[in-house]
Amino acid sequence: MLKPRYPITTTRLHLRPFTPGDLDALHAYESRPDVARHLTWEPRDRDTSSTYLDKKITRTELHDEGDALDIAITLRATGTLIGNCVLIWTSRRHRQGEIGYVLHPDHHGHGYATEAAREMLRLGFDDLHLHRITGRLDARNTASARVLEKLHMRREATLVDNEHLKGEWTSETIYAILEHEWTP
Repeated sequence: MLKPRYPITTTRLHLRPFTPGDLDALHAYESRPDVARHLTWEPRDRDTSSTYLDKKITRTELHDEGDALDIAITLRATGTLIGNCVLIWTSRRHRQGEIGYVLHPDHHGHGYATEAAREMLRLGFDDLHLHRITGRLDARNTASARVLEKLHMRREATLVDNEHLKGEWTSETIYAILEHEWTP
């Protein structure tokens, strides 16, 4: 079980639960085709972003496998919501999890995704005592792959044409890191 103490503070970020007031900022990036391009979902209209925001608001603790922390990424200096990160508890028995992140493109290239994802790894390893954490991505998403590599996650597999998404076959790359490899 994991009940983080919020906000989680890093050098430049506050990671906190989503609130109803986050809809405009969330929709600002979820509605963009360049954000959805390598994700499983299409750009979201405001109603769909609102529906997903309602779900994100409830995902603040991990009680059992299958649960997820869905956390807002905000800038410490301004409080501006710039994206979200997630930690999913995928297996209790095998002590496994998965991380993910989405950032507004205006905030790409500053290391924010790496900084937030590092905290997801810390929560998974130090607080939830996971053995292994993965990151899965569209194989064409080289920017996301660089984030995982900066976290010292190893590229373990590329599943060729394993999903039919948005009218085409896509390949998925899987990165992973083990607890004993983790250095905060």
